[in-house]
Amino acid sequence: MDISVVVPTLNDRDELRGCLDSIAAEAPHEIVVVNGPSTDGTSGMVRDRPDVDVLVEIDERNVNVARNAGLDRIRGDAVGFVAPTVAVESGWLDSAREGLSGADAVTGPTHERLDAGVATDTAESRRIRDRTVTYFNGGNVAFTRELATAIDGFDEYLDVGGARDAAHRIAGVGSDVTWSSRMCVSRKAVADGGTAAREWRARYRSLSYRMAKNHGIHPTVPIRTLKHAGADAVGTLRDVLRGDAKPTTWFGSGRDVVIGGFRGYADGLRARYTDRRPRRNPHGLSTRTDRAVAVHDRR
Repeated sequence: MDISVVVPTLNDRDELRGCLDSIAAEAPHEIVVVNGPSTDGTSGMVRDRPDVDVLVEIDERNVNVARNAGLDRIRGDAVGFVAPTVAVESGWLDSAREGLSGADAVTGPTHERLDAGVATDTAESRRIRDRTVTYFNGGNVAFTRELATAIDGFDEYLDVGGARDAAHRIAGVGSDVTWSSRMCVSRKAVADGGTAAREWRARYRSLSYRMAKNHGIHPTVPIRTLKHAGADAVGTLRDVLRGDAKPTTWFGSGRDVVIGGFRGYADGLRARYTDRRPRRNPHGLSTRTDRAVAVHDRR
């Protein structure tokens, strides 16, 4: 199976260099880099590399637009998506091929390099209404080309949460995501910046949108949204009590959760009835052809 690898990037030049080195060592069918409006010299660095087959330049700061722009250029039987801030570990490509021999999508763990050792994540699945949704890391996943077409790529409405939305839609079209413990990527662990730095409005707009779009008017949608909101409210309050955040941050976060949640719910229902097919993607790959502003293709 020929696997094309797509790397979406935005101002990640230094980390991207190591990422591309690790991918090239696996010898995939082709490497496609999709560069957002970077200002750090990413374009020049990528064009100077003989191991990058295609460089696609886009002018939008949206990773789902970048993923679709790369998906639109691949020639392989399958596509792998790798984040620019990670390095694939030895055997990644063979593990992806093995996983795709028995499933339509495969993902694996991310190893966080800590001063005291290595932390790793595990498979995550949830039973939601009548389906089991297996989530995946959007920076370490491979799809068959047929599945990528069946779900029409990623939903470009979303700035965040595009991979989790795709997981719901993969379950919706009756496909599975398998977990391979040997399909590993690694990165240096970084702090998340604290609760106050999170973009609450975008996060809850994404959560309520994908729940409403994929599951419709059902108690599952508000219940899961409120469950997340309650946990985040408690976490933010702890930060306030410890002195790590101001009380105004707690109130501001609550406002953003409410605004983002209501907007996402309304837009999700609109999207659900705009695209009634199981793929539930009115903002997908097939909806536009103007993502690329420049393409450098060596093939």
